[in-house]
Amino acid sequence: MKLDDLINPEMPQATRTVSIAAAADSAVLETVSLAVGQGLCTFLLIDDRQELASLMADDFPHLVNHADVRTSHARDFTDAAAQAVKAVRENDAAVLMKGRIPTALLMKAVLHAEKGLRIGRTLSHVAAFEVAGYDRLIFITDAGMNPEPDLNSKAAIIQNAVEIAQKLGIEKPVVAPLAAVEIVNPKMQATLDAAALVAMNVRGQITGCIVDGPLALDNAVSVEAARHKGLTGETAGRADILLVPNIESGNILYKSLVYFAKAKVGAVITGAKAPIVLTSRSDSAQSKLYSLGLALHASD
Repeated sequence: MKLDDLINPEMPQATRTVSIAAAADSAVLETVSLAVGQGLCTFLLIDDRQELASLMADDFPHLVNHADVRTSHARDFTDAAAQAVKAVRENDAAVLMKGRIPTALLMKAVLHAEKGLRIGRTLSHVAAFEVAGYDRLIFITDAGMNPEPDLNSKAAIIQNAVEIAQKLGIEKPVVAPLAAVEIVNPKMQATLDAAALVAMNVRGQITGCIVDGPLALDNAVSVEAARHKGLTGETAGRADILLVPNIESGNILYKSLVYFAKAKVGAVITGAKAPIVLTSRSDSAQSKLYSLGLALHASD
C-alpha cells in the first residue's frame, strides 16, 4: 500500500465525517478543500461563525454551502473542543481533527473523565511513512504522545500500532523495538524492555504481530545490514513497525525522514474512541490529507 491509497474516494470511508475543533484557519481549510475535492469524507467545521464564514467566503468560496461541509458556532476554543469531541462521542463524527486550537486544550477535552473520548486504553501516536526506495510503508511509534513509556506502556503502544497496520492490510506486522545494539545490556533500558516485549509476544500478551528485538535501526529495516551483523532470522531487516525508546528519539527519527529523506507521512493519535488528527502548521496540506486518510481507515 502507498499513502495515496489512503485518499481513494472509492473507499467506504468517504461517507464518514471529520469534526474539526477551531477550523477557521487557512491551512486547515486548504486540507478540507482537498479532501472534499477528492470525495474523501464530509466535515463538521466548528469555530466562531463570523470568522469561519469570512475566511471561507474570501479564500474558499466553493466550501460555502457545500453539501459535504457543515458548520457550527463556538464561543471560544474551549467550546470548539467540547463540541468537536461531543460529535465523536455521540457518533456524529468518526474522526476528530485539530484546527487552530492549542493541542493542550483539545486533549483536555479528549481526556475529560465524563465527556471525553477515553475508553480505558493508552493513547499513542502512530505515523505511517512512505520512503523513496523502500518497498513498503514503515510505521513509527510513539513520536508524539508518551514521553518516557515504561514496559506496560510500550506493550500498549505496540498493540495500538499493530491495529493500525492491520487496518491497512498488514495481517501480521513485524515490530522492532529499537535500541543502539542487538544484545541485551543491563545498563541500557531500551534493550531490557525489548527483550521483555519479545517474551510478552511469545506468551500471547502482545498479539497480532511478531516482536523481534532489540534491534538497531539499520538491522530493523535492512536485510543486508542484518545479515552483515549475523542476524539471519526471517524477520531480521523486515520490520513494519519501529518502536522508539522515547519521544525524543521518535521525534528525531520522524523529522529526519521528513526533512532529510523527503518521506511522505500521515499520522494519528489512537487508543481513544476514535482516531485523532493532530497536525501542526509546519505539516504540508498533502501530509494533513494523508493523516486524514489514515485516521479514516483506522476508524473502521
